Amino acid sequence: MSADPIELIGVPLDHGAGRRGVSMGPSALRIAGLAAALERIELSVIDSGDIPVPNPESEDPGDSTLRYLNVVSTTCQNLCDKVHESLDRNHFPLVLGGDHSVAVGTISGVASHLKAKKKDSSPKIGVLWFDAHADLNTPETTPTGNIHGMPMASLLGKGPKGLTDIGYVGQKLDSHRIVQIGLRDLDPGERRRIKESEIQAYTMEDVDRRGLSVILEEAIQHVLSDCDHLHVSFDIDVIDPRFAPGTGTATEGGFTYREAHLAMEMVAETQKMGSLELVEVNPVLDQSNRTAEVGVAIIASALGQEILG
Repeated sequence: MSADPIELIGVPLDHGAGRRGVSMGPSALRIAGLAAALERIELSVIDSGDIPVPNPESEDPGDSTLRYLNVVSTTCQNLCDKVHESLDRNHFPLVLGGDHSVAVGTISGVASHLKAKKKDSSPKIGVLWFDAHADLNTPETTPTGNIHGMPMASLLGKGPKGLTDIGYVGQKLDSHRIVQIGLRDLDPGERRRIKESEIQAYTMEDVDRRGLSVILEEAIQHVLSDCDHLHVSFDIDVIDPRFAPGTGTATEGGFTYREAHLAMEMVAETQKMGSLELVEVNPVLDQSNRTAEVGVAIIASALGQEILG
């Protein structure tokens, strides 16, 4: 990791999810000792607080295939601006979700920064996406209307303009620079989209058969081969609910606790990561803030904590 200050940006958004609770994720991670854990590994931490988000009860969900689009879009635009500004200050943006729809804001902020800095109409952002789900639905394929199942599709330019045009008009990612790891719960439309794209996708079956370290070496080499910025998006539900029960879309058969750490330790070894988000921690469904504590440990590994360090 570089010596750049780590800037915590909380996004207490649960409008994109199917159930309440992930709005308390940023607070849960702070209560679990996130800042102290990073300071123990000699990182400078700046906490920028939370982006304001209205209560769902005060908002109309609107279109059943795009629930709370206006709230999600506005929040993601505010997050985009915050991430852009953070990178402009040579800070490392660490985004604390909230549901996974926040990735639209985070990655759009990275893209906006790179576009302005490099005067490049098509920023080269590599993404490691750790998730049980592909998040590749659109309003036409969604079974729920929950936008947290759509961020990857939106970033690829598929979906409503309220999501695809955050930061600037059009797609922010190219599919050949995306690696998804830990997949085990895909909708039919998502399977088709993966097959039709150049996304490099690894399911938990791949992890079981080949081993996580082999897959991570391959994934990291692939994503770093042609990118100007590496972003890591970590959905806590990639971890098996035995170890991280506090999440709204828990799916059996995920990473073990140690596999999650290994993945982040290998990312840290590259010293190439430029931004990170951890999402979908739901304290309402948790046991004594256990999942937030796991999240803190995962973040610390991603940012350089070593077993013998």
